[in-house]
Amino acid sequence: MKAARSGTKDGLEKTKIAVMRKVSFLQRKDQLEEEDDAGYLDVAVSEVKHPPPHLSPIPEGLTSHQVVRRHILGSIIQSERSYLQSLRRILQEYHRPLMEADPRILSPRKIRPIFYRIREITQCHSMFQIALASRVAEWDSSEKIGDLFVASFSKSMVLDVYSDYVNNFTNAMALIKKACMSKPAFLEFLKKKQASSVDRITLYGLMVKPIQRFPQFILLLQDMLKNTPKGHVDRLPLQLALTELEMLAEKLNEQKRVADQIAETQQLARSVSDRLLSKQLNLEQGSLVLCETLIETVYGERGQVLKSKERKVFLFDDVLICSNINVKGPPDISSLVPVGPKYTMKWSAPLQQVQVVEVGQEGSQSKDTFFQQSGARRPSGACTSGKVILGPPRLYQELQELQHDLSVVEEVTLLVGTLQGTYQNLNTTVAQDWCLALQRLIRIKEEQIQSANKCRLRLQVPGRPDKSGRPVSFMVVFNTPNPLSKISWVNRLHLAKIALQEENSPGWLSGDDEGKTVAQFCCPLLACHMPVFALKSPERKLEAALHNPVRCALLGFSAASTSLPQGYLWVASGGEGSEGQIEIFSLNRPTPRAVKSLQVGSPVRCLEYVPEPSPNEEAEAGVHRAPSGTGANICVGLQDSRILVYGSVDTAAQCLLTLHNPESCPVLCLKHSSGFLFAGLQNGTMMVYGRNNSDDLWDPNACKCVSLGSEPVRTMLVLDDSVWASCGNSVSVTDISSLTTQMFEVHPDPMVSVTHMTCAGGGVWMAFSEGSSIRLFHTETLELLQEINISSRSTLLNTGQKSMRVTSLLICQGLLWVGTAQGLIITLPVPKLEGIPKITGKGMISLNAHCGPVDFLVATTSTLSPDLLKRDSVGDGLDSACGGEDRSDSSSQESLQQPYHGEGAGKGRGVLLQYRLRSTSGLPGCPLTALGDEASDSSLESLEHSVEDGSIYELSDDPDMWVRGRPCKKDLGRRDRVISAAVISGGKGFRRLKEGATAGTGTSGEGLENILMVWQLPLTV
Repeated sequence: MKAARSGTKDGLEKTKIAVMRKVSFLQRKDQLEEEDDAGYLDVAVSEVKHPPPHLSPIPEGLTSHQVVRRHILGSIIQSERSYLQSLRRILQEYHRPLMEADPRILSPRKIRPIFYRIREITQCHSMFQIALASRVAEWDSSEKIGDLFVASFSKSMVLDVYSDYVNNFTNAMALIKKACMSKPAFLEFLKKKQASSVDRITLYGLMVKPIQRFPQFILLLQDMLKNTPKGHVDRLPLQLALTELEMLAEKLNEQKRVADQIAETQQLARSVSDRLLSKQLNLEQGSLVLCETLIETVYGERGQVLKSKERKVFLFDDVLICSNINVKGPPDISSLVPVGPKYTMKWSAPLQQVQVVEVGQEGSQSKDTFFQQSGARRPSGACTSGKVILGPPRLYQELQELQHDLSVVEEVTLLVGTLQGTYQNLNTTVAQDWCLALQRLIRIKEEQIQSANKCRLRLQVPGRPDKSGRPVSFMVVFNTPNPLSKISWVNRLHLAKIALQEENSPGWLSGDDEGKTVAQFCCPLLACHMPVFALKSPERKLEAALHNPVRCALLGFSAASTSLPQGYLWVASGGEGSEGQIEIFSLNRPTPRAVKSLQVGSPVRCLEYVPEPSPNEEAEAGVHRAPSGTGANICVGLQDSRILVYGSVDTAAQCLLTLHNPESCPVLCLKHSSGFLFAGLQNGTMMVYGRNNSDDLWDPNACKCVSLGSEPVRTMLVLDDSVWASCGNSVSVTDISSLTTQMFEVHPDPMVSVTHMTCAGGGVWMAFSEGSSIRLFHTETLELLQEINISSRSTLLNTGQKSMRVTSLLICQGLLWVGTAQGLIITLPVPKLEGIPKITGKGMISLNAHCGPVDFLVATTSTLSPDLLKRDSVGDGLDSACGGEDRSDSSSQESLQQPYHGEGAGKGRGVLLQYRLRSTSGLPGCPLTALGDEASDSSLESLEHSVEDGSIYELSDDPDMWVRGRPCKKDLGRRDRVISAAVISGGKGFRRLKEGATAGTGTSGEGLENILMVWQLPLTV
C-alpha cells in the first residue's frame, strides 16, 4: 500500500493483485461502517398503521393553564412532525438518489460518512412520534407528557446515535465541500435539489436540524412547566424530563464544541511554519480556549485609521496566535455548505508575556513598547511624546469642536440679549437652552471617550529583540464585534494566565475510572489562597461567610472583566471562650483585600444577607411606606442569643438594630423572605420576625415562635412560599403566610441530624451529621429522588478512611460543591435549569485542600453593569471597523437621537440640540423663519420640528431627564446579562494533594491558621 501511494509501477501491480485476491485489509473500513450500523434495526413505520398525532378540539370548561398547556402540546406535535419530515427529506431526496444514481455521482464509500446516523435518528423519532400519538389521544383524561420524554430520550441508544452524528458533523461538511469542488455533478445535484424544494432550504440547513433539536425541546418543556400548577400529576415528570434533555444537550454541545475546536486547530496547524509549534498544536488539540474573527486596526502618526483587516485570533492555554484569513471557497459552494477559511499565521506570543492595555495606561508601559503604525513595528518620528491616541480620534476632535461651539454660543447669547425686537424662537431663553444643550453634549462626548475601550482590545505583544538584544514589544489593536466579545477576551486571557499557575497544573482530578487530571478550563480555577486574619489566630474557628453584592461604579471596563464578583465578603469566626470577629474583604479586584474588622461580644454562629426590599415585594405584601434609605443589611446570629443587624459596607457597616429572642438560646441559622426573618435556635424553636411599618428593619416586638421539636435547628432554607428547617433527622416545611408546619423524615437513624441543605430547581440536597451520603428530595412531593455516597468519589486519593463526613454544601453554576471533614472539596455536575438537580455525571476532586474540615463554602455572584454592554461609543466614518457604519446604540441612557434629515436639508448633517422645550410657540413674539406666512402659521399649530424652526427641543416629564431615542426593534428583545461567579471556601491550613497520597492523615488542622481559597469561574452570558 505504501508503494501504491508513492505511485511506483511495482506498487500499482501489487495493489492490483491484492484487489484480485480480495485481501481483507482493503475492505476493513467498509466492514467497520457496516458493523456500526448492525446494532440498530431498520424498521419501516407505516403512517397507515401509526398515524401521526392529532389533537382533538378544545373541550369546554378548561382552566387558563389547561388551555395554554394544550397550545404548547400542539407546538410540540407540529415541531416534531416538521423535524421528522426534514429527516426523511435527507434520506429520500439526497441519500437515496445518490446511492441509486446511474452513472454514480459519488461512490457509496463517500456517501455513507456524509449521512452517518441519519437513518438511526429517524428511527428514534419515529418511535417517539408513535408514543406521542398515543399520549395525545388520551390527553384530556391524563394531561401527562413529561414521563414520555424521559422514557424516550433517557435511553443510551439516543445519546449514542446523536453523539456519533454530532462528532461526524464537521467531517461530513468537509466531505460535502470537497465533493462540490472535485465533482461538478455533485454540485449541480445539490443546486437542483435546493431549487426544486418549496422552502429553498439547503442540505446543510436540513442536516443542522438534529443539532438544534434538543434545545428546541427544552424551550417547549420550560413553557409547559411554567404553566403546570404545583400539585399537578405532570409536574415532577416534566422536571425530570428537563433534567434528561438538559444533560443530553450539554453532552452534545460539548462534543460539538470539541469537534469544532479540533477542526479549527488542525486547520491552523497546517499553516504554521514553525514545526515545533505545529507539532504542539496537533498534540494538544483540546487546549483551545477561545477563537474569534477580530478586526486589526492600524493607526497613522496622528492617530488616524490607515487600514483595518480581519484576523483570526486563537487563544490556547499557553500561547496567543494571530493569523490572516485567506479567501474562502467559490460563492456557489459557500451558499450550499459552510466553507471554512484557511489561515496563515501572522505572529504568536507566549501567553504570560501578553498584556491587555487600556486607554490611560500608556504611561505605565515600557519605553520599548511601540504602537503598530502603517504596518510597521517601529516608533514614529513624528510622535516625539511617545504617545499615540489609539481610540477613535474623531471623538477627541468632536469634543474640541463642541467646546469651541459652546464658547461661540455663549457670545451669541450675550448678543441675543441686545436684540430690540421680540421673537418666539430667538431670545435669551432659547439661547440659554442652547448653552445647556451643548454642555450636555460635551458631557456625553467625554463619557464616550471614556468608554472607547468597549469594543477595542489593545494587546501588548512581545516582538523580536532589537540590534542590541533588548526585548521589544509592540501594541496591537483589535476591534471586537461588540462589548460582550471584548469582555470575554479580557476575562479568558486573565483566567488562562491563572490556569498556568502551579496550583492549577493540575487543579482537579476526574472521578472516572481512569482518574485522569482535568483540563484547566473545564473546571474552576484557584485564583488565590490567603489567611483570613492579619494575625495568626489558631484558636478561632470559622463559622460562616456571605457575599454582600455592591456594584462599584468606579470599576473600569477591563477591571470588571477580571475582578471577582463585585461587592464584599463577610467572614465570621467563633470558638470556645473567644469573642466573635467578622472580617470584611473587598472583592472589586482579582484577589480579596481586607477592608474592615468588626468585633462582637460573642462567638458568631451564622450570617444572612438581606437585600433592600423591592417595591414589587412590598406591594405584594400590602405594605406601603416611604423609603427609609437603610438599604441592604446583614444579620449576624450570636452564641449569646442576640441577632445584630448591620448596614451594608457601602454605608459604613454600622450596627442598626439588636434583636433578642425570648428563648435566650444560641442562634444557629438565619434565613429571610421578602417580609420575614427566620432564626433557628438550639432548643428546636424557629423565631419569625416581621418588618417594622416605619422602616425596612425588623420589628423586635413583632416576633412569633414556632416549635419544631427538641433537637437544634441546624440549617434552614427558604423556597417560594415556605421555609424548610431541620430538626434532628426530620425537616419541617412551614408555610410562610400561615406558619402551618409539615414534618417529614429524611434519614432513618434518629441519632443523625440534618446539617446542611441547598436548593436548585425542583430539588433540595441534604447532608447529615454522620455518614458520607447526601440525599436529594423533591421540593413539592417531598419524596427521595437520589442518594450519593461521597466517599466513593474520593477513592482515587486514598483518603485512608472508609467514610467521609460532609461539612459544607453548595450549588453554583451547575456544580454541587461538597466540603468534607478531611478538607477535601468535591464537585458534582447538576443541571442548571428548572429541572431536578440530579447528579448527572462523574465528579471531580480538587487537588487543593484544607488541612482541617471545610468550614464553609460560599458562592459570590454579580451581574456586570448593563452600561458595560452598551455599544454607545464606537465612532463612525474612518474610525469604524465595519466600513464606516454608524453603530451608536440608541438604548443608551444618555444617547443622542439620530441627526435630523428633512426634505431640502441639503448635504450637511447636523445634531439637534435637544434639551427641555418641545416648542417655542408659547413664547411671546412671532417665529423667525425664512418661509412664508402660510408655512409659519402651520408651524405654530404643529408641535413637529421643522428645519428652520428654532424649537429644536423635546419635552420630558422630568426636565432633568435626557430624552431617549426610539429603541430599534432588533434591540427590544435583547437582554445581555454577564454573570461573574466565584466560590470561596474556608478552613484550617492549605495543602496540595497528589494522586495516590494518603489524604486522611494529619488533617486535624490544630495550630494552623484559617485560610480562604478562592475559585474563579469564567464569565457566563
